Amino acid sequence: MTELEDITRKYDAEFVDRLLGASDSVELASLASTYFKDVAEIYDLTTRCRNLDRNPNGFSLADAPILGLLVRAWKALKLMLRYYDEGNAQFMTFVERPFVEACVMAKYLLNSDEAVVEDYRHCAYKDKLRILSDYEQGSDFFTTKAGKRLLASTRKKMALESLSPNSFETQKNNRWRLQGKSFFQIFSEVEPSELYRYTYGIMSEGLHGSWLQSLDWDLAEQDGTFRGYPLFHPPDVRFVSPLLVFSTPAYRQWLERIELADSPLMEALDWAERFNATVFQKFDELYGD
Repeated sequence: MTELEDITRKYDAEFVDRLLGASDSVELASLASTYFKDVAEIYDLTTRCRNLDRNPNGFSLADAPILGLLVRAWKALKLMLRYYDEGNAQFMTFVERPFVEACVMAKYLLNSDEAVVEDYRHCAYKDKLRILSDYEQGSDFFTTKAGKRLLASTRKKMALESLSPNSFETQKNNRWRLQGKSFFQIFSEVEPSELYRYTYGIMSEGLHGSWLQSLDWDLAEQDGTFRGYPLFHPPDVRFVSPLLVFSTPAYRQWLERIELADSPLMEALDWAERFNATVFQKFDELYGD
């Protein structure tokens, strides 16, 4: 796999010595950028691989939701890394929560049977059923081009799984929650539950117009008064390295699921996890208390 070889050959003794010899967190952040982008590429490669004996063509509906989440995760990571290189930590925070959610849900489905994966797919139709209901009730919206496109898209997706409006009694009884569980419950089954409030919970502030987010990013305070802060704070490795703890195990589990556990990609994921620990340990040394 040429792309993987191109990545791994960068990490010779000279590169590692430069990273471990970084004199401050700014220098470390610059050196770590190469590593973070390579991890995103390894994730990308993982989702493009198939075991041709197991999947001579594509993946079935039993696998596709997991694959979709993993593709979404590396796309979100690549977007975060674009902002990382631009020195824009705030824009990174807009993407980190969807990234974590995709990784957590992927791991939950990887640990579940096919019935749970089906339930996950069906739970996505909550708002689509409302569209069908509005159409049946004669909403004028569906005489417009936008309404016709939305209706056609909804019907196409349902036809893919041979679904009708009567196919969702289980989901209705569970209030459209996967197995009747909140995301906190799902998170706690695949991650230490205390991480929820310190990661995913705090990340919600960036999406919901939190006052505390404004204090951190958009306001400057002096003598009890405030003014707008128009600049962007630069990120350090803390904005990426801890997130990889959520993601790398999910990609490893995917390789196990599709029976490619002995592939070079698995070795690359193991290396990425070990190197990530080294990067964060170096940051911890530089940052102090």
